[in-house]
Amino acid sequence: MASAARTRSNYAVVLAALMVAVAAIFIADTVTDYAVAVAIFHTAVMLVATRFLGVRAVAALATVCVILTCLSFILTPSGDYKIGLVNTGISIVAIGVTAYLGLKLKGAEAQVHEARERITRIARLTTLGQLTASIAHEVSQPLAAIATSAGAGRRWLVQPQPNTEKALAAIDRIMLDAERASEILDRVRRLARNEAPASSIFDLNAAVTEIINLSASAVGASGAIIDADLADPLPDAFADRVQVQQVVSNLLLNGLEAVASASRRTPRISVTTRLTDARLRVTVADNGDGLSSEATEHLYDAFWTTKADGFGLGLTICRAIVEANGGRIWTEASPLGGASFSFELPVARGDA
Repeated sequence: MASAARTRSNYAVVLAALMVAVAAIFIADTVTDYAVAVAIFHTAVMLVATRFLGVRAVAALATVCVILTCLSFILTPSGDYKIGLVNTGISIVAIGVTAYLGLKLKGAEAQVHEARERITRIARLTTLGQLTASIAHEVSQPLAAIATSAGAGRRWLVQPQPNTEKALAAIDRIMLDAERASEILDRVRRLARNEAPASSIFDLNAAVTEIINLSASAVGASGAIIDADLADPLPDAFADRVQVQQVVSNLLLNGLEAVASASRRTPRISVTTRLTDARLRVTVADNGDGLSSEATEHLYDAFWTTKADGFGLGLTICRAIVEANGGRIWTEASPLGGASFSFELPVARGDA
């Protein structure tokens, strides 16, 4: 309410100042000679009016200026009548043209403002859609793992001689995947809010090994072989551990899908970690069919995918995560014959 009162007060002050200026111009135009076209200064008043007043107020003020210009011509006591008539006509035309252009400019500004509001609303809806799709994409992985582990646990329990040890191991995997889904939701929410990652010092090899173990069921179902070549010793990483595991999980599942659709007899994926130029590098390569030039060009674009049931957000999220953690990600041809995805992360300062 205080802001509205202040706005109305400012509006009244501007309107009063404009009316004083119009009155001063009218008096000066009336007392001077016909040859002195003081009324032309009404155009300056119109320019100021279009900046601060509404459309109706500007039109009314322009009408007042034209009437006062005509009245001033009638009341002017001295000078050449014809010169005064010409000056008055020029002044009236100038006032009208200035008011017209000012109103057109004001209308254009209103359209721009409306367009910006529409774009803002569309951007919010798009962001909401991207967030919803990214959550669905990211959480679907641990949920699928939970379903697989639950099915395996049930099979171990319904056997004539239940294998409780393996059933308990399946339950442990379910608990880990449920915790990972919760952490993913939290990290996606942070990512959507552009919040800084929860960076910490952690063992990169241990984090990668954990994801490989969690993906064991998916790897077994695809019949793929995973070659883990983890450099040892390797300095600690400084990044968000859960987000980094999201990236590794995404790349690993993409590799499994790539080798599943390939024509090779032995699907193979290699996961390597290296220390390169004081940066930690993780590479996931497969021996699938590789990527076309179009796929390579649009690989990290949001909602672009070659999968029939894909969201087109996996690699987009991967790039956002890696860059938010101070790294970079890129794609190249795999020495195995398919595609290779690599990303780099900063080394913990003490180890660097």
